[in-house]
Amino acid sequence: MTYDQMAMQTAEVATSHGPVNPWVALAYLISGVFFILALRGLSSPSTSQTGNRFGMAGMLIAVITTLVTHEIASLPEILAAIVLGGAIGFVIARRIAMTAMPELVAAFHSLVGLAAVLVGWAAYLNPAAFGLLDAGGAIDPTSKVEMGLGIAIGAITFSGSVIAFLKLSGRMSGSPILLPARHVINLGTLVAILVLVGMFAHTPGAEANLPFIIALTIAAFAIGFLLIIPIGGADMPVVVSMLNSYSGWAAAAMGFTLGNTAMIITGALVGSSGAILSYIMCRAMNRSFLSVIAGGFGADDSAAGGGEAREQRPYKQGSADDAAFMLEQAEKVIIIPGYGMAVAQAQHALREMADVLKEKGVEVKYAIHPVAGRMPGHMNVLLAEANVPYDEVFELEDINSEFAQADVAFIIGANDVVNPAAKTDKSSPIYGMPVFDVGAAKQVFFIKRSMNGVGYAGVDNDVFYMDQTMMLLSDAKKMVEEIVKALD
Repeated sequence: MTYDQMAMQTAEVATSHGPVNPWVALAYLISGVFFILALRGLSSPSTSQTGNRFGMAGMLIAVITTLVTHEIASLPEILAAIVLGGAIGFVIARRIAMTAMPELVAAFHSLVGLAAVLVGWAAYLNPAAFGLLDAGGAIDPTSKVEMGLGIAIGAITFSGSVIAFLKLSGRMSGSPILLPARHVINLGTLVAILVLVGMFAHTPGAEANLPFIIALTIAAFAIGFLLIIPIGGADMPVVVSMLNSYSGWAAAAMGFTLGNTAMIITGALVGSSGAILSYIMCRAMNRSFLSVIAGGFGADDSAAGGGEAREQRPYKQGSADDAAFMLEQAEKVIIIPGYGMAVAQAQHALREMADVLKEKGVEVKYAIHPVAGRMPGHMNVLLAEANVPYDEVFELEDINSEFAQADVAFIIGANDVVNPAAKTDKSSPIYGMPVFDVGAAKQVFFIKRSMNGVGYAGVDNDVFYMDQTMMLLSDAKKMVEEIVKALD
């Protein structure tokens, strides 16, 4: 569970009655410092566990502070909700496979957005309980703007995350779904949302406001669907990061409405860090940040159907024994993991293979693309789970120039991130995305289940058919285990 999601749990019991207690403000400030330290720790695999502990400590302080200072609901009801939610989260965390982690993150983001919508509606329907009424018995226009924006961002996060979940889990095609005049529709809907927020804020009377807040909520749910549907599979890691940012801003907006400092701090941290990460990933993919957040703005409609595999061409197929012989003769091997490694849970066998090669005097490095897998850092998490040394893992810009000196490029379950179509085929949906120059290596081993499938972006790969490429067609874990046996 991310910190913005836990902050939304706090929102359900947070109010702004009375003057701010200085001890409460201090407690929220301390929790905010812990959240900042958590983000700092999570920026590196080597400090990620410490970062998680900081985040847990900060959230514990924030939740306890809220529980002892607010009385919207009785303490037993709140504790029952926490126990129930914690039990559900514990069961899900224990049962979920690593391959399903990206869609789980998207599902959690949807819950954050829905929580923001529900909290906003609760504040609108019972403003007195939330301390939102002024001396005249009406909700202040500023509070209504905050409430309206919180509901809108939350609804966008919810519906957008639902589409991301469906695409990531394979329940919906990963190919872009480009609606006619989608840019006009999206822009018009966003303008309508802003107008509705303004009308909601400046229209007195709860009954007169009701049509505006209903229309605002519906329009926001709709634009969330419309923004994510046109985004293709190759851009889904950016979408996950972007939705994380949205959920943070939704939490921050609700924090202003409820006068909860911890929510404002947490939401702002999550929103800004998610936006920065999305921007960094867009730069790494040579994507326009605006094009992604606008739902495929500027995409070439004519290329939308370019997901079919090409007619099959001759290729070389090898065995585990072939690969083992050439690997132990190599001086330098660069391993490029991808989603196929996650599906096969081959990271432990891969680390074992690398250990055997290092014992034989072979230099081994791992190359991680910013969008490898289905969410930011997916491959880093898998390799860390297998205890791969952090100093052997390199990002694209740090290792791409080394393929020319590599004896073997060992591709396990990756596809789009090594596809030269990103440089040569302007009609390709991944055109312009920086990819690994595996073709510069003396030998390429490419593990995939069969030649029938293509990558998540739906594009065939010229690397399959290069002279120095040997296809190892098998389950990734099984193939690597056979290579390890052959090496021994």
